[in-house]
Amino acid sequence: MSEGSSNGCLRFPHLSISGFRGIRNLEIPRLGRVTLLAGANGAGKTTVLEAVQLYAARGSEQVLSALLDKHEELSAAIDEDNDRVLAPDPAALFHDRKVSPDSVIVIGPAESSAEERLKVEAAVPNEKEVALIERLFDDMTADGPALVLKIAFAGRERIIPWVLLPHEGGSRGRPWVGLSRRVRSLGRTYSRAVRHGDEQDELPQALGCQSLGPGLLSNDETAELWDEVALTNDEDRAVQALKLMFGDVVDRVAMIGDDTRRYNTPGRRVVVKLRGRDTPVPLKSLGDGAMRLFGLALALAGSRNGFLVMDEAENGIHHSILYRFWRMILQTAHENNVQVFATTHSFDCVKGFARAASESEASEGILVRLEREGERNRAVVYSEDEIRVAAEQGIEVR
Repeated sequence: MSEGSSNGCLRFPHLSISGFRGIRNLEIPRLGRVTLLAGANGAGKTTVLEAVQLYAARGSEQVLSALLDKHEELSAAIDEDNDRVLAPDPAALFHDRKVSPDSVIVIGPAESSAEERLKVEAAVPNEKEVALIERLFDDMTADGPALVLKIAFAGRERIIPWVLLPHEGGSRGRPWVGLSRRVRSLGRTYSRAVRHGDEQDELPQALGCQSLGPGLLSNDETAELWDEVALTNDEDRAVQALKLMFGDVVDRVAMIGDDTRRYNTPGRRVVVKLRGRDTPVPLKSLGDGAMRLFGLALALAGSRNGFLVMDEAENGIHHSILYRFWRMILQTAHENNVQVFATTHSFDCVKGFARAASESEASEGILVRLEREGERNRAVVYSEDEIRVAAEQGIEVR
């Protein structure tokens, strides 16, 4: 059942993305408390998840670097000793992997002012910034102007401590090389000095955003999330998540071990008390599906009042429990005020989602199929009723 007016409380009742990675322009006119993204490979599903992460983080350097590292998108850079190294390639963030003074990424609600959207721009520095760059890099020579990476949101602006310079001896149109390590080492000085000689404006606080998939959470990631929910109602939800797969055989769950790793010990890890057994068993021994469900429950708790993004949501989950899987997500997302974005390649996943969304009294579930036609990105939005009918009739909506 639709949330109706409660959709107005969503961070993203709709979404617009432009200039980001493989997406030139994409508008999704309607989103739900839980939105399932479908579409062929290369349609942009994962890119949408990454755009949500970037928006939630207000364009932080850490998230930008993590996205580039995740895809092994590296380029030649120069370190503090003037040695050539490989570093995250900022050009890969922009559409068609091209960086110029016109390169800009914009992410935010579709029907909103410019200030409500996140803007990431490769910009020509102003006179003050040029003077600072020349002072910091007086031993570097480059033919052509430098570019700086600027982040703008909510009427405030700051600069990521990355400077992009042409290759030595280069000319207009030549590739750009980032001096990432050198600039990071001087990043605080640079950040303080580039704007009016004072500290830069602080952007509004980042929103919580947990990311799952397509692989499993590490033991360290699981332990960090567990510490936030231990002895709360969310701990009970984590146990209930495992019962979706194993029923009442699951009795209790705990984290054991410590952060110290000696003699190849795994550090902290999850163990499960099963009914009828005297000793606990490692959660990993119950399979990837158990780890996935447990991690999901923890991530939903850790995303309270923010976002959860799930890539290939069905991974490790048997088709027979997908309806209950989505029912749990819809209910918990409502209770914890989480907006969920997930991707899938599975028609069984779509069917389970359709049934759970149509029966949910609390949360609205929306299916969005992404399509690409050449350079054009397009979103087809299915309401709960349309998903249910398509699923019942076996209509392909992936």
